[in-house]
Amino acid sequence: MADYQYPKDIYTEAEPDVNTLANLGPLAPLAGIWEGKRGLDTNPKEEGPKKDPYIEHYELQPIDAQTNGPQLFYGLRYHTHIVEPDGVETFHDQVGYWLWEPATGNILLTLSIPRGQTVMATGNAPADAKTFTLMAVRGSLTNGIISNPFLEQSFRTESYTITVKINDDGTWSYEQDTVMVIPNYKEPFHHTDRNRLTKIAEPTPNPTALAAQN
Repeated sequence: MADYQYPKDIYTEAEPDVNTLANLGPLAPLAGIWEGKRGLDTNPKEEGPKKDPYIEHYELQPIDAQTNGPQLFYGLRYHTHIVEPDGVETFHDQVGYWLWEPATGNILLTLSIPRGQTVMATGNAPADAKTFTLMAVRGSLTNGIISNPFLEQSFRTESYTITVKINDDGTWSYEQDTVMVIPNYKEPFHHTDRNRLTKIAEPTPNPTALAAQN
């Protein structure tokens, strides 16, 4: 809802529902603990692109509703940990939040990785959407990409796009495209990732929802 107008009163806080799991819109099917064994990462090497399969453990737990004055978010705190098949060493580690704003239909994804990079991607979708896309671009103040000096110099990230699809069998899938400028590559490099995740455990209700049950 691009034409949505926030209230002029920027201090009075919204009144949230305590049950986050009932208010996540298109993010609701993602709540829980998941495993994906079909991951494929295409990453840059000096000699050219390399394709690596991976195994993923992805946990998404509901948080209490968050307010910025009248603005209201419901969300999931997540941690995804990735290893190569039969591997122990971390191949990729990422933490952050998936956030849903019911008033606007906006979806936010924040992510941080321990290589010194942080991203906030944004998109928009109706509450019953089965697929949605979020994007971040270098230099933006609202859906941007921040990298440490080495990455900015040597593997500059120009954009990040993720598309999520909720599948009819209860799984969900994602496809990511991270566009990078690398000195020895003549064209921008598309660092891609994709996986399909199967639920292995249910989510734990958010703290205020748990309290309301007692």
